[in-house]
Amino acid sequence: MIMRTVRNQARTTWEDLVNDLKAAGTIVTKKTIGNTLRREGLKSCSARKVPLLKKAHIHARLKFANEHLNDSEDNWVKVLWSDETKMELFGINSTRRVWRRRNAAYDPKNTIPTVKHGGGNMLWGCFSAKGTGQLHRIKGTMDGAMYRQILGENLLPSARALKMGRGWVFQHDNDPKHTVKATKEWLKKKHIKVLEWPSQSPDLNPIENLWRELKVRVAKHQSRNLNDLEKICKEEWDKIPPEMCANLVANYKKRLTSVIANKGF
Repeated sequence: MIMRTVRNQARTTWEDLVNDLKAAGTIVTKKTIGNTLRREGLKSCSARKVPLLKKAHIHARLKFANEHLNDSEDNWVKVLWSDETKMELFGINSTRRVWRRRNAAYDPKNTIPTVKHGGGNMLWGCFSAKGTGQLHRIKGTMDGAMYRQILGENLLPSARALKMGRGWVFQHDNDPKHTVKATKEWLKKKHIKVLEWPSQSPDLNPIENLWRELKVRVAKHQSRNLNDLEKICKEEWDKIPPEMCANLVANYKKRLTSVIANKGF
């Protein structure tokens, strides 16, 4: 009954199982339930947060995966991947654990300062199989005009620095600022070819792995303010080894096979 319940509803809690078994006339402790599930190879984990996928998203993801499944690695080497992310001022999601005595919860050395608004930097970045491109701090709320300015100041210089050569392809997601008519015309005027992208698909963008790497590196520093955080982010971004970038691109096919195996999810 325990295994059947968990297989049908992975979010079932220990309390739910205890109550269900009790209603069925069997008294079982949480410890016994935990041991049973672990013996069957299951463990309690934090549920991963993923974008909400509608039928159209699933169809587009499967279409993308199937169309590109047999692309050679050389094809992906020509792609310049991009994205935006938020970097927290006081570490990854501002969460840290500390060793302290019972009555020392508010000792400054045992706390993490927080701010009500503006607790981090929004960043735009790009990379290819050859390494990281430029990293840009987004100041204020980004609109289409600001996005085009960021591309003008960072995209083409990154492509040149990474020696992308002829025929390189630009990847960005389907954020309205990216797909608005003025941005499309700007990219066309600059003769930049854009990779057709399925919406709600951050898992298909390998830059997500680099964002995680950057956040882990930055969390080891103590940033005093947003300008200090920007400086540290850029320094650590430049230190990410080209080998890591090359490896993410070399293994890109695994992402596509995973999407197909999960039927678009």
